[in-house]
Amino acid sequence: MRIGIAADHGGFELKEKLRNRLRDFGHEVVDFGARELNPDDDYPDFVIPLGQAVASRKVDRGLAARGSGVGASVCLNKIKGVRACLIEDHFSAKQGVEDDNLNVLCLGGRIEGPELSWDLVQTFLTAKFSQASRHLRRLRKVAALEEQQASDA
Repeated sequence: MRIGIAADHGGFELKEKLRNRLRDFGHEVVDFGARELNPDDDYPDFVIPLGQAVASRKVDRGLAARGSGVGASVCLNKIKGVRACLIEDHFSAKQGVEDDNLNVLCLGGRIEGPELSWDLVQTFLTAKFSQASRHLRRLRKVAALEEQQASDA
């Protein structure tokens, strides 16, 4: 699987660990930065290109790490076609993909430790969208909202 990954200073250490583990498990990883630890960096500089790559299907799924993961989730969900969520439990990591076709997992580099984060990433990456009619119907409503927002702008 081709995975995009991004982090600011708050998630930098976690990103580095996850990137290496993903590669060890045979995934192709596209790193959108940060490339070095800089306490003055801004998460949108890294998560926006990640979200654009997910939306354009240049990567299959995305991972974003920040201090809490909240800002990354907010920012990513402004990009049409991205369905990002801060996830801190296995049920949501699986169900978010199965029911809501979640395509970006957001993690808190200062919240979840590296082992829990790795478990959540594995759960997220192995989950498959169910294609159930009720979930497709709901996602069409979300897509319609995105289109409406774009035309109102």
